[in-house]
Amino acid sequence: MNETFRPTLNDVARAAGVSTATVSRCLNEPDRVVPATRERVMRAVKDLGYTPDFGGRALASRRTKTVGAVIPTMENAIFARGLQAFQETLSEAGVTLLVAGSGYDSEREAEQVRALVGRGADGLLLIGLARPQATYDYLRQRGTPYVLAWNLGDTSDHFIGFDNLRAAAEIASKVIELGHRDIAMIAGVTSMNDRAADRVEGVRSAMRRAISEVKSFDVIEAPYTFEDGATAFDRLVRRTPRPTAVICGNDVLAVGAISRAKALGLGVPGDISITGFDDIDIASFVEPALTTVHVPHRRMGSAAAQVLLRLIANEPVEPRVEIGVEIVMRGSLGPPPGTTP
Repeated sequence: MNETFRPTLNDVARAAGVSTATVSRCLNEPDRVVPATRERVMRAVKDLGYTPDFGGRALASRRTKTVGAVIPTMENAIFARGLQAFQETLSEAGVTLLVAGSGYDSEREAEQVRALVGRGADGLLLIGLARPQATYDYLRQRGTPYVLAWNLGDTSDHFIGFDNLRAAAEIASKVIELGHRDIAMIAGVTSMNDRAADRVEGVRSAMRRAISEVKSFDVIEAPYTFEDGATAFDRLVRRTPRPTAVICGNDVLAVGAISRAKALGLGVPGDISITGFDDIDIASFVEPALTTVHVPHRRMGSAAAQVLLRLIANEPVEPRVEIGVEIVMRGSLGPPPGTTP
């Protein structure tokens, strides 16, 4: 075949012995074509090496079959499982995913949103609620559907997530129930991160409910890295009184804290207990295994894709899909030193 030859829709139609309209239906609405005809057309497409005219199809249908996702970071596994399930569900519907990172920067996120919409994304996945109103206004003005995941809200937007505040309060309550009275928290940076802020508020709410029992409570904010978790832990254990339990805003911070505890010669949980949040893969492999909040990331990602696809198709959807979470008790949480379970 001549290298400059580019098969057209007409070439496919002639090779398959059907009309160009039938070829178009096979490519865009295959369920409307009888299997035998569809197989013949798709065989011709493969044999000829035909590639649909993406620009022309998008112009005609006003759809590009692409969806964008702007996530805060690609540097650790916090969003990996959910994004993978999101992509898999889109792929089953013949939709391609474009991913961009914001680095927890609202201006960069706004730039990425504009870039994805400019490339013709039919809809967007955004993480959490905390961003300037101008970003929401832009999406509404452009008529671009979007879903917000990893948290829940009370606005008219579409949410697929979980209650970060309540989950954090639950794990803090477990810590208090075991007898810990000097407690600290290594939180994620809360600026423009509603999930981190809600987790801090959740822990604080548990402390307020147990005000007669809790003696001290310290909070340090840190970026979501192992090293920053270790550094924050180092600062906390040098304070007086030293905490007997450290509640971490996610598993990455918690694993960093466990690593530093070992380096300082502290037993976990014998000398100090440490908890996490998210239940990413490393939580069950670190030693001791991490007590944490299990977030079903894959279920959330798949649900987010399903809702977004329905929004794009102008189908009715529930405005709020809550994904349940649970506390996973493992070896990193125990009673305070000098007590028995």
